Amino acid sequence: MKCLVLALPTSILRPLLLLALACPALAQDTAQKPAIPAPAMKSCLSSFDLTDGDAVIFLGDSITHQCLYTQYIEDYFYTRQPQTRLHFYNAGVNADFAVDAAMRFEDDVTPFKPKYVTLLFGMNDGAYRPFDQEKFDFYQQNITGLMDRIKALGATPILMTPTLYDGRANRMRNPDPALAKRDAYYNGVLALYGAWLRQQAEDRGFGFVDLYSPLNNLTSRQRKQNPKWTMTSDAIHPDVAGQCVMAGTFIEELVKPTVVSDVQLSRQDGKWLARAATNATVDQIHQEDGVLVFSITASALPWVLPEDAAEGVKLARLSRFTSETLSVRGLNPGRYALKIDGHEVGQWDDEAWAAGIVLQDNPMTPEHQQSARVAQLNKERNDTFERPLRTEFQNFKSKRQSVAKAVYDKSPQLEELKTQLEKAHADLLGKMKEMRGKAQAIEDRIYAANQPKPHRYEIAPAR
Repeated sequence: MKCLVLALPTSILRPLLLLALACPALAQDTAQKPAIPAPAMKSCLSSFDLTDGDAVIFLGDSITHQCLYTQYIEDYFYTRQPQTRLHFYNAGVNADFAVDAAMRFEDDVTPFKPKYVTLLFGMNDGAYRPFDQEKFDFYQQNITGLMDRIKALGATPILMTPTLYDGRANRMRNPDPALAKRDAYYNGVLALYGAWLRQQAEDRGFGFVDLYSPLNNLTSRQRKQNPKWTMTSDAIHPDVAGQCVMAGTFIEELVKPTVVSDVQLSRQDGKWLARAATNATVDQIHQEDGVLVFSITASALPWVLPEDAAEGVKLARLSRFTSETLSVRGLNPGRYALKIDGHEVGQWDDEAWAAGIVLQDNPMTPEHQQSARVAQLNKERNDTFERPLRTEFQNFKSKRQSVAKAVYDKSPQLEELKTQLEKAHADLLGKMKEMRGKAQAIEDRIYAANQPKPHRYEIAPAR
């Protein structure tokens, strides 16, 4: 391998050599042991703070390529920080190992100057077999290299554990006895990978998100009622419900909780006053023919996901991250209807009003409907541009692997394959520029659609 010289750009040559080293026959002789830094007694990153212009990259394998948990996290920030212009990039590729991410790093990460880069690898790296020390060493080597390169960019790595491997779901789908050993042990292998990631995050002060535990724990709880329940029907890829759990776990572990809005009105000496308003402004409080009228302008919107994620939202209890409440004390006994912008959204008695009504889950409110439009736009961005671009990277990977194999085999077709690869790389970069530009155009529409607006509230005796 030391004598091998390829007439290709460095951006292609270096990944090819890495891929060749990834071949088991070569890795035995040439792969170095992972360079693990000595513990520095740090603590994991405690918060995920984003300011105007910041970029976040989600680097991973097929679970990230699905563009679901990443999309849902994006929806949170689009609605919770509407005044902050943020940029999110999905960098997942189907069937990737950590070494594959290293090969595409200069194309898929470096140009975007991220503030944070999440890493979600391990499902493929363990090779779906009982623990293999050599494979684990190689995983550590490549994850350590990715962490170092992310730091060199001035960014912060966010280490995410591998997700659940659902052996029971696989046995229900494919009861082949030959797979029984894998189904019995592989989820435990992923736990070991995750434990190492946790230690790295603690030792180096990086971000850490434990996805493994919430997915496993929820699955165990649900199976107490239904032994066949799963949210990972193919054993590997979490479905929409699982992806909601992943997004909720990310927010819970890294993001400082804030309310959407909390408005409290009360009647004092016959006058209605705004007693408190968190994350919102209240004005124009008055009465019109016995109807209490006022205006609320919140600083944020509720976290709403696309309609096809509704069951996952309930299962993951995502509403706990998006509190939007209104309390009114001093109403005469009785039942009162709430209209927002002229449309009734519900009725409650005076005691419920005094305790505070919850609005974030009410699809009738204009704030909820506005957030739903934002979520739909972001779904369009991911479905139309982000996910297809990830498939382009997957297709390019197959061409790169063909050249690496030709290098290893000393194939007479090597020069032709090298030429094809160089052209394919140029085509990929061209498509990437085009698709990122179109995704940016939808991002512009998202930031036009997610700006909070003043709304007219009316509370009147119910008829």
